[in-house]
Amino acid sequence: MHENRRLAPHRRIVITSLGAITAHGAGAEELWQRVRGGEVAIRPLREFAVAGLPAAIGGEILGAPRPKYDYLAPLGLTDPEPAIDYALIAAEEAMAGAGLGVLEEGAAPRPDALPAHRWGVAFGSCNSGIHSAEKAVRRAVDAGRTVGADELGLGDDRHLLLVSPQFCAEALSSAFGLKGPVLSVNTACASSAHALAHAVEQIRAGRADAMLVGGSDALSEMAYYGFNSVESLSSRPARPYSRDRDGLSLGAGAGMMVLTSAEVAAAAGAPIIAEVLGYGMSADGYHATAPHPQGAGAARAIRAAIDSAGLAPADVPYINGHGTGTPKNDSAESNAVRAALGDAAQHVVLSSTKSMIGHLLGAAGAVEAIVTILGLRDQTVPPTAGFAETDPACGLDPAPNTGRALPMRVAASNNFAFAGANACVVYGRADAGTITGKTYGEAGATVHDDANSIGEADATGAGGQARVGDVADEVVVTGIGALMGGAGDVEQLWAAWQSGTVPAESHNGLRLARVSSDPGATIPAKQRRRMDRLGQLAVATSEQALTAAGLTADERVGVVLGTGVGPMSSISRFFEPTVTGGPLQGNPAIFPNTVFNAAAGQVAMVLGAKGPTSTLTSGHAAGAAALGTAFDLLRAGRADAVLCTGADELSPYALDAYRGAGPFTGRHGRAFRLAEGSVTLLLERADAARERGATPLAVLVGYATTCDALGIARWDPRGHGVERAMREALAAAGVEPAELTAVWTAAAGLPAVDGPERRAVDRLGLSANCARHEPKRVLGDPVGAGAQLAAALAVTAWAHGGVQGPVLVNGSSLGGTHTSFVLRPPAAAPLAS
Repeated sequence: MHENRRLAPHRRIVITSLGAITAHGAGAEELWQRVRGGEVAIRPLREFAVAGLPAAIGGEILGAPRPKYDYLAPLGLTDPEPAIDYALIAAEEAMAGAGLGVLEEGAAPRPDALPAHRWGVAFGSCNSGIHSAEKAVRRAVDAGRTVGADELGLGDDRHLLLVSPQFCAEALSSAFGLKGPVLSVNTACASSAHALAHAVEQIRAGRADAMLVGGSDALSEMAYYGFNSVESLSSRPARPYSRDRDGLSLGAGAGMMVLTSAEVAAAAGAPIIAEVLGYGMSADGYHATAPHPQGAGAARAIRAAIDSAGLAPADVPYINGHGTGTPKNDSAESNAVRAALGDAAQHVVLSSTKSMIGHLLGAAGAVEAIVTILGLRDQTVPPTAGFAETDPACGLDPAPNTGRALPMRVAASNNFAFAGANACVVYGRADAGTITGKTYGEAGATVHDDANSIGEADATGAGGQARVGDVADEVVVTGIGALMGGAGDVEQLWAAWQSGTVPAESHNGLRLARVSSDPGATIPAKQRRRMDRLGQLAVATSEQALTAAGLTADERVGVVLGTGVGPMSSISRFFEPTVTGGPLQGNPAIFPNTVFNAAAGQVAMVLGAKGPTSTLTSGHAAGAAALGTAFDLLRAGRADAVLCTGADELSPYALDAYRGAGPFTGRHGRAFRLAEGSVTLLLERADAARERGATPLAVLVGYATTCDALGIARWDPRGHGVERAMREALAAAGVEPAELTAVWTAAAGLPAVDGPERRAVDRLGLSANCARHEPKRVLGDPVGAGAQLAAALAVTAWAHGGVQGPVLVNGSSLGGTHTSFVLRPPAAAPLAS
C-alpha cells in the first residue's frame, strides 16, 4: 500500500465568518470572550428535565431566540425542534458576516455575491431531531398507544419529519436559498469536523465556491440516559485532563461558518478570519465506545492533518482537544498527541472547551473550531476549567484554569467519536487579509515566513474542476457485495432484477421487501453480539466486496457509509424501556449502536479498515452522497481504497414514520415499496488497483450534488434541481448526454418525485437508444442504498453482455437534494499504463 502523498497544488480554503449559540449565549464573539475568561456555563438544568438522574447538569441554552426562517408552518407544525433552531440561529450570524451574498437565478451579477447554485451546505449532527422523536413517542404513550410492539403507535405525527439529519441540512439550504451541494454527516462527536472536511473537498473540486458549514445538537433524553448507562456522566462540571476527572458534561448548541476559496474571498472583498490548512480522518477499528488506549487511530488523524497542511509537528503549538473529561478518553487523546507530535508534544498546549460549555456531540467540532480560530486571531489559548491536579496518564499542558497569551500562526482541533471515528483539522491565522506576507487570492502563492513553512497552495478559477496535483487519479470499482430481499450476493441481485418479480409483504398499508437471509451468518459470534442488524448488513456486504476484489483491509482502506434511516431499531430498543420504566432502564449494551456511524465502525472493527471513515445521512440520497465522498477522499490521496456502503433496515420505528409521513401509503403510494438491504462498492485509486493487479469492474468518472432549496420534504415540481445535478455530473465526467447508454433513475413509485425526475431526464437530449431503468420500482426502495443498488446493477449489466458505454446514476432525497454520478466500463475508459 502507498504512503500518504503531498496534497498540492489545491485551492486554498479560507473562513470568512462565524456564528454560534451555546450555553454562553448567542454569538461567536460572546462564546469566545467567556471561554477565554474560563467561565463555566455547566449548571443544574432548568428548562430541560431528566428526572431520576444524579447528574442532571449540563451546558443548557436558556431562553434561546427563534430563528427568522419558519420551517414549521409549511409542514403544519407549531412545536419547534431545538437542533434545527440552533443551526439556523448560528447560520444567520455566519451568513450575515460572510461578506458574500447569494444571487438568485436571473439576478444581475455582483462582485460580492455568488450564484445560489455555487453555494452549498455541509451539516454535522449526532442526534439531530431526536428531541422531536422523543416527544412523539411520549405523545403516543400518553394517548394510550402501545410502545415496544411491532409498531410504535406514533400515528400521523408529522413532527417525525423533523428527525432526519438531512432535513436539518435542507432547512439551512432553504433558509438562505443555497442550491449547490447539500450534505448531512453523522459520525457522532466528530460529525461537524467531518462536515468541514467534506466541504473543503467540494470547494477544491470546483463543485461549489462557498459552503455554509457546521453542526448542531440539542440536549436530549437519549443522550443523558445513554451516557448515564455507560457510566460516563459526571455529577459536577467536567474536568478534562485532571487527575480527579470522573466523566463528561453534556451541552447544547450550534456552530456555523462560511468557507470559500481564497480567490473568491479576495474578489469579493470578504473578511478572512482563518485558513483551513489541512485535515485528517481515521478509524480506530478498536471498540464501539472506548478509544484505542494508546491513541493509535487518533494519532493517524492528527498526523494526516499536519502532513496535509505541509507542516512539521513543531509548527503546531496549540491543540483544542477533544477533552471530554472521561478517564479513558483523555489519557488516550494525550497518548495520541504524543504519538503524532513526537518530541514536540512536550511543548504543545492541549486544552478543552468542553470544560466550560459541555460536550456538544455532533456540534462540538464546529464550536471548538470557532474557539480555535478566535484564539488564533487573538493569540490566546483558552483554558481548561476545573483543572485540579496533573494526571501522569495525560501529562500535557492543559492551560489550567486560566487562558494565556501564546504567539501562534497555526492551531489544530481534535474530535473523536463513538465507533472510533477520528478527525483533526489544522487552521492558519489570518493577519489583516494576509498570511505570512502573501495576500489571499494570489494564484500560485507559496505560504511561508522566515520562521517556518506553513504550506503551499495554488488557486484555480472559480467553478473550475481542480486536480490535486499528482495525487489525482481515476477511481475504479473493484468489488461489489449485496444483500437485498432474497438476494445474497450481486449475481442473485441481478437475477432478481432480470426476473422482475420480488416477493413483498403488506404491512399496515406499506409494501415491504425484507432481507430473507441472516446477514450475520458469517460474522464471528463474539463480534456479532455487539452488533445490530444495520451493522451486520454493512459488514456482510463489505466482506463480500473485499473478497471479490481480493483485497485485505488495512490503514489505507477507508469506510464511507450512507444510511437514510439509520439505527432506528437500536434507538427504539434503547429508548422505549426508559419511557415506560424510567431513565435507569437504558441498556449500556445497546447504546453504542444508537449512533448513525455505528455500522461503519463495525466494518472497521471486524474487517480492519482503519483509513478515513465517515457516515452520510442524506436520506434517500445517502448512498449517492457516500459514493461522492469516497470519490473525493480517493482523488485527494487520503486512501488507496474505500468500502462505500449503502445500508438501511426496516425497524418498527422506521415503518411507523413512513406510514405517518403521508405519501407512502394509500392512493399516492400504491406503487411504492420499501426494501431492506445493503450494497457495498469497493472503490480504489486506479494506480493502487493496478499495482496489486486488480481487475477494474467500472470507472467512477465524476459526480455532482445540487439542492432545490424549497424546504423540508419539498421538491421542485419542474425537476430543475435534479437536471442540474445530471448536467453537472456529465460535465465533470466529460460525457455528452447523447453518449449515455443508460440512465438509472431514482424513481421509486412516488409521483411527486418521480415525475420531476422524468421530465428532467426528458430535457437532457438523450439518444433514442439510451435505456431508462427504474430498479427501485422493481426491487423496492432501499432508502440509503438506492444509488449503490443502481450502480451494482449497471456494472453487472456490462459483465452480462449489456451495451458497453457510460451510464448515469441518480440518487435523490425526499427533500430535494440530488446526487448524480457517471460510470464507464473499463474498456470505455482504459487505465493509463
